[in-house]
Amino acid sequence: MRILGIDPGSRVTGFGIVDMLHAGTPGYVASGCVRVAGDSLAERLKVVFDGVAEIIGRYQPEILVIEKVFMARNADSALKLGQARAAAILAGVNHALPVSEYTALQIKRAVVGYGHAEKDQVKHMVRALLGLSGTPQADAADALACAICHAHHAAGGGMVRRTAPRLRATRGFVGVR
Repeated sequence: MRILGIDPGSRVTGFGIVDMLHAGTPGYVASGCVRVAGDSLAERLKVVFDGVAEIIGRYQPEILVIEKVFMARNADSALKLGQARAAAILAGVNHALPVSEYTALQIKRAVVGYGHAEKDQVKHMVRALLGLSGTPQADAADALACAICHAHHAAGGGMVRRTAPRLRATRGFVGVR
């Protein structure tokens, strides 16, 4: 199964694509960012929609996975994020892709083993789990984390410990035992 993970944003939308290999192990395909330009929100949303549609056309994923919106301190930012998220979801739906959603807590728990992990911990584990030679940009790493989360949930696990070395996750540090 080819999984497209999306980390939506009104300025930068990250994407990450993994193939689900044997026993739910994710294999890296591609990742990157759609840089959103435009003066109006409508123009920026069109860039998100068109960018995600182009990625779908190029890589032919079988499912789109996206993080659920959470209410942050700034309501205006949350609304813009929700609109960018909707543009990405519509691009997937226009290509007849099913859409799965996970909370940030679920994604971090599946990738790091700790639901309140820091962004650097997520980037580190995405790199380790996919065997990448470098650390992906933050938005791309978050999108890959969404895809990895779905791969593990689809395989019936939900947590990375099924296929990775035994991990110890605490605030500020992820280590291998």
